[in-house]
Amino acid sequence: MQIGPYKLKNNLLVAPMAGVTDRPFRQLCKQLGAGMAVSEMVASNSLLWGSEKTRRRADHTGEVEPKSVQIAGADPKMMADAARYNVDQGAQIIDINMGCPAKKICNVMAGSALLQNEPLVSQILESVVNAVNVPVTLKIRTGWDKSHKNALTVARIAELSGIQALAIHGRTRACGYTGDAEYETIAAVKAQSRIPIIANGDIISPEKAQEVLRITGADAVMIGRAAQGRPWIFREIEHYLATGEHLPPPEVEEIRRVLLGHLIDLHEFYGAERGVKVARKHISWYTKGLVGSAAFRRDMNLLPTAETQYQAIAQFFDGLAEVSHTLAYESTELDTPVTDDLAA
Repeated sequence: MQIGPYKLKNNLLVAPMAGVTDRPFRQLCKQLGAGMAVSEMVASNSLLWGSEKTRRRADHTGEVEPKSVQIAGADPKMMADAARYNVDQGAQIIDINMGCPAKKICNVMAGSALLQNEPLVSQILESVVNAVNVPVTLKIRTGWDKSHKNALTVARIAELSGIQALAIHGRTRACGYTGDAEYETIAAVKAQSRIPIIANGDIISPEKAQEVLRITGADAVMIGRAAQGRPWIFREIEHYLATGEHLPPPEVEEIRRVLLGHLIDLHEFYGAERGVKVARKHISWYTKGLVGSAAFRRDMNLLPTAETQYQAIAQFFDGLAEVSHTLAYESTELDTPVTDDLAA
């Protein structure tokens, strides 16, 4: 899998998710097998560039290359300016968001709302491609709704505009995240395209990743919600695709180590107060389904400091380790977390 000059170590990508794919999460997923991770989206509104949130989202200190930053907006000039700004901050790939289904994004004609205006799509893509000297990629859905699927047309526009890779979530904007992802449109786009095509939507296991690659013929798969609390899913998929065999599940001690390392990075990245709040959802995702975790997650939301979070996690995992070295789930059903992954 190659995007511009960057040859990825595999064809497994982390989907951009608002409020999730910050630098600590991207780094962790790369360490555990992902070939690339796309940042949470950065608004193209230049008035926001000086905000603390925007500065954090543009912080790539120490991040494993390539560094891909997603931008969102509806004005070609502002999008071009945003692309230049993020390249100046260290972005090596610019990704354009035309897939977000959230109302607050679509109401300003950004995200997947742009799929209703193909001339504007072309203007934005050409403006951004011409503004920077790094590869530009695009994320879309299959269309606005089931009566207006235009991924084939948008893919042709993207290729003519100089887009170097296209990720497609297999749902329309109207579908949100409901129902099953449909891969036939992705397969049709792949059949007509000369640029790498990345399939996204409902990829929650090694078997599903293999199936989606087979059905669509896509060059890569993009995984979002299934990686929340399970960042090791990338190494599991990579191993399965290479060997046809499953890796053993992570043991209690490894999960504890990964979780605590993730929390330390979050607390350092966001600062003490904000870091504790951001950490809560990750702790919930890591422990969901584990024996006794319901009460643990409820109590965790009341803990005020990083130190009390560390202590509670140590006590919880000590209890699990006494029962078994492997994780004991209350249900064998894979429960994919739901979040505000606006760009996935």
